[in-house]
This record gives sequence, C-alpha cells and structure tokens, in this order.
Amino acid sequence: MSHSQLKAMRVFSKNFCWLCIVPVEYASTHLRFHLIIERRSRGELCLMEEQLKVLKVMSEVTRRVDMNTFAQMVGLNTSQTVQRMQDLVNSGFIKKVGGGYGITEKGQIILKAIKPLPKENAFHFYTGFGQPTGFSAESLKDFYEIVKRVAPESLDFHLYRADFENWIKATLKDSILTEELANLKVEALKGEELRQRILKAIAARYGF
Repeated sequence: MSHSQLKAMRVFSKNFCWLCIVPVEYASTHLRFHLIIERRSRGELCLMEEQLKVLKVMSEVTRRVDMNTFAQMVGLNTSQTVQRMQDLVNSGFIKKVGGGYGITEKGQIILKAIKPLPKENAFHFYTGFGQPTGFSAESLKDFYEIVKRVAPESLDFHLYRADFENWIKATLKDSILTEELANLKVEALKGEELRQRILKAIAARYGF
C-alpha cells in the first residue's frame, strides 16, 4: 500500500488511541478485519509479537503522530502497522471509536500482562528450598515463557506451596487466574501435565 493511499484522520490520547492515517478506500466504509495469529506447538494460539508491540506503543503515545511516525515507533513499515491494527480490532484488543481507535478492556488486560513489574515483585523459580533455577519473571508474559521451559519439579514445588496463585493475586490483582491456578492443586496435577494446564489457563485469559 503506497503512502498516497493513506488518509489523515485523528490523533492519539492517553485513554483513547486515535489513529491518524487510514487507507482511503476504508475511510467511509466498514472494515473487515482478519486476525493473523501464529500457531505454536500443541495447538496453542498466540497473539503475534508485532501486535503486542503495536498495542504497547498505542498505550504510551500521548501526542499527535502521523502513521509514518507511529510505524517507526513500532519498528514496522506503514502497511505492516495498518495490518497489525486491523488484527487487533478483529481480536477485540482495540475498537473503532469515531474516526480512530480505542484500547478495549481486553486490550488493557493484555497490556497488564506484558508490563514489567518492579524488580522486587519478580517471581523467582526454585525447585526446592535453597535451590534456585536462575529463572525470574518480571511480567506475566515472562512467567508464561519461563513455565514453558523450567524444570517440572519447579512447577510442582511452587504450585503446592500456593506461590503461583499468591504472586498473581498480589502483583496482577487477577482473581480469575488466581482461582484457576489454585484449582489445579485440587486435581493433584504434576510434571508435564501441570505445565500444559498452567499454560492453557494463562493463554485462555490473556491470549498468549
């Protein structure tokens, strides 16, 4: 898509993210969006990293920017950025608001998951008392990625001490995920089965 095919619209603000440039042919018609996702092992569906970056930058921009500038901030070209915006609308993370876009509640949830926590609130993985793994999570996204590869003994150790649920409750204030992780103890899950159930619970809640 060439720059001549783009039309200026609105601006970004703190609460609503107004996209300044949209395709001319879409300016006065309803857009049909196609969610682009990547499939990972075991059939998990993951929001593309590019979409997460676009969403994060949208939440941070508070001044007027045109699409070219915004694309540079995201690290994509203009047409890629427009496509990622379309993907985010279709997946429910942003929505059309007047002539621009606003981040939805679902979008705010995913932003909370990728936002770095203060270092003192990081989750440190152990396999037992005095046995650190060397892995530390400073966001829920970090936590999710570490759960994929940390030793299963670490998952067993923390789950049955209620470490996972207490950390989620204290740092993310997410009562739904807290309850889901707590319920895994009742099922007496361990090892690889436990790993997959933790990943599934997080993915269902946050779209990873």
